[in-house]
Amino acid sequence: MFCLIRMIIVGISVSVLGFAAHGQEVSKEQIKGLDEQVQEIKSDILSIAAELNQLEEKLLFPSNTQVAVFVSLQSGETFRLDSVEIQLGGKPVAHHLYTYKELEALQKGGVQRIYTGNIRNGEHVMQVSIIGQSAGGADFRTTESFTLNKDVGPKIVGISLSAKGITLKDG
Repeated sequence: MFCLIRMIIVGISVSVLGFAAHGQEVSKEQIKGLDEQVQEIKSDILSIAAELNQLEEKLLFPSNTQVAVFVSLQSGETFRLDSVEIQLGGKPVAHHLYTYKELEALQKGGVQRIYTGNIRNGEHVMQVSIIGQSAGGADFRTTESFTLNKDVGPKIVGISLSAKGITLKDG
């Protein structure tokens, strides 16, 4: 998708340069007009790319089977989160190693979408494992299992992490 956008932008740029090279003298107003047209085309391409991404997500993850899992830290948590792993039905579906900036964003109240996928209606076992380091510097690993009940329509699951354990917010 981005290759197509890049090719279009390069093509437009080459065309603009070609006009400038073949023209005898191009006025500043003509160059300004071409620059404005290029900017408009870039803006249109970016909005089309955003719409295509939304359509792709709707096709890949229909709302009747979609599940989205979000991760956040409980407020006031000072432990260092190193990684989160999520399994659904005994199969790993998401694993993320956190950078300093990502951890800082979570500590400031940020939320990360860690997984989007398709599951059938009914009950599913979700296992969440976290690895981190406590404020005192001790390494820890916590794993907890939860039961998800998937109905018709999209399912949103929030996972709230702390040094004391994992909490599931089933929405």
